[in-house]
Amino acid sequence: MVEIATAVAGKVAEYLVDPVVHQLSYFWDYKSNFKNLENAVRKLNGRRDTVEHLVEASRRNGEEIEQHVKSWIDSAKKINDEASLVIQENEQANIKYFKGLCLNPKKRHKHSRKAAKKVKAVVEVFEEGDFERVSYRTIPEETWLPSLMKGYEAFESRMSTLNDILSALSNPEVNMVGVYGQGGIGKTMLVKEVSRQPKVKELFDQIVFVEVSKTPDIKKIQGEIADKLGLQLRKESESGRARVLCARLKKENKILLILDDIWGRLDLDKVGIPFEEDHKGCKLLLTSTNQDVLTNKMESQSNFPIGVLKEEEAWSLFKKTVSNCIEDGNLDSIAKDVAKACRGVPKVIVTKARELKNKGEYEWKNALVELTKPSSKSFKLARSFRNLSRNLSKSFKQ
Repeated sequence: MVEIATAVAGKVAEYLVDPVVHQLSYFWDYKSNFKNLENAVRKLNGRRDTVEHLVEASRRNGEEIEQHVKSWIDSAKKINDEASLVIQENEQANIKYFKGLCLNPKKRHKHSRKAAKKVKAVVEVFEEGDFERVSYRTIPEETWLPSLMKGYEAFESRMSTLNDILSALSNPEVNMVGVYGQGGIGKTMLVKEVSRQPKVKELFDQIVFVEVSKTPDIKKIQGEIADKLGLQLRKESESGRARVLCARLKKENKILLILDDIWGRLDLDKVGIPFEEDHKGCKLLLTSTNQDVLTNKMESQSNFPIGVLKEEEAWSLFKKTVSNCIEDGNLDSIAKDVAKACRGVPKVIVTKARELKNKGEYEWKNALVELTKPSSKSFKLARSFRNLSRNLSKSFKQ
C-alpha cells in the first residue's frame, strides 16, 4: 500500500509541479528566449538571402522556380515579420520599464512565452529551407510550323502514307520508321504532321524533333535533344555527354525522336540514343532523300516513299499561295502552266508562287520560260530541290 501511495503521489506531483516549473521557466529564461529568437531570425534571413540569390540566378538562366521554394520564401518573410514584431514589442516594453527589470511578472512571463514559441516556429521554417535545388529547366515547345509553309496541306495523296506511318509507330515490333523522297517534297512537313496526330500523342509521352543534316555535328545533336528534354549537358566530351543523355532518355517510358534530313549512317550510341533492347520505349522517325540510307545504313524496319503531288493538288497549293492575284483571266492560264512546270514539288510550288504574287503578266511569262528551259537558272534551282539538301537552300524549310 505504501508503494502504491508513493507512486500515486509521484504522479500527482508530476502533473502539478511540472507545469508550474514550465511556466516559471518563461520568467527565468526571459533574456535567453529573446536572444535565441534574435539568433534564429538572423539565421533564417541568411538562408532566405541565399535561396533568393539562387532563385535570381536560375531565372536569369531561363529556369522555372519550384513552387515549394516560392512558398517557402513567402513563409520565411511572414515568420520574420511576426518574430520582428515580438522583438519590437519587447524592446518598447524594455524602454518603458527599464530593460525589463521593472516589468511585472505577468508581462515578463507573457513576452518570454511569445518569444519561446516564436523561436520554435522560426527554426521550423529555417529547416524547411534546406533545398537540394530551387529550379528546373522547362521543356520548350517545338516550333512545328516552318516559315515557308504556314500550315500543313492535307493532300489526299499523302493521307495513306501518313496513316501507314502511324500504323508502323503503333507496332511494338517496329523501333525505327523512315520517310524518303527528293528534296523539297515535304518529308519534314509530313513527319511534323505525324507528330501532331492524337494517336501519336497517345503513344508517346515525349516527342523531340532534331535536324541532322549532311555533316552531322554530334555535340549539336546532343545539345538539341537535351534542350528539348530540359537537360543540361555539363560534360565536354562527346562520350560523356552521350552517357548523360542516354541515362536521361531511358527515364522516358515512351519517347519519339524525329531525326530529320539524314544523309548517311548516324551512330546512335555515339549520340547517346538508347535503342531496341537497350530501351524499347524509344522509337525513331527518320527522313532522308535516299532510301538506301534508311534501309541499309540505318536499318530502318519500315520505310515509306513520298512522291510528287498530283496535278490538281499542285494547282490547289499554287493558287492558295498566290492568293487572288490570278483572278485576271490572262494570268489564270499562265499560272496553271507555271504550277505544272514546278513538277509537283511543294517547295518549288510555294517558292515560285510567292515570287510571282502581285507581279504582272511579263514576269509570269518569264518565270514560265525559266522553269521550262533545262539550261535556265530556275530549272537548275528546281532540280536542286530534288538533289541537294536544305544546307544548299537555307532560306527554305521542308
